[in-house]
Amino acid sequence: MNIKDNVDYVKNELTADEKVLESAFKLENIYRKYKILIWGVVGILVIGGGSKVTLDIIHQSKLDSANKALITLQTEPNNAEAKKILKENNPALFDLYSFKSAIKSKDIKALDVLSKDKNNIIADISAYHSRVLSNKNGESIYYKNLALVSSAYSDIENNKTKDARLKLEMIDNRSSLASISTILTHYTIKGE
Repeated sequence: MNIKDNVDYVKNELTADEKVLESAFKLENIYRKYKILIWGVVGILVIGGGSKVTLDIIHQSKLDSANKALITLQTEPNNAEAKKILKENNPALFDLYSFKSAIKSKDIKALDVLSKDKNNIIADISAYHSRVLSNKNGESIYYKNLALVSSAYSDIENNKTKDARLKLEMIDNRSSLASISTILTHYTIKGE
């Protein structure tokens, strides 16, 4: 019996080895059949990965260059080369820097130029500040409540208390300007 068990064991081992060998042959046939496709996919993955890494390096280099230019502009605001580098490498940051500079110097012309910017936020707040610096009522999506308070105050000065009250009622109670709105509303009551 012992010999019979050994023979069965050897048969099972040979069968397992045959199956492994058979699988290897099948795999080799599949490889031969799809060799071009397999290498094409591998090539695309390698090229795609390399391209991604290269683009990331270029993007990071542009950000670093823009940051250095911004730091230079903070110490030397009239540095034309730094402005050019910042504008080329990070236009959004350049717009923000230009806005900050225009506000700081109260440059209405620069704010008017920025009010036509493709960045909606910069365009809106630039137009608002340009109008405010020109002593006109400013309108803004982002400064809506502030614009309402400013317009209401202007109406109060011109004895248009009803118009002022309507504008002040539009300010949400959760707004940081709600307390100012309440004070101005009381002022309109006294003005009647």
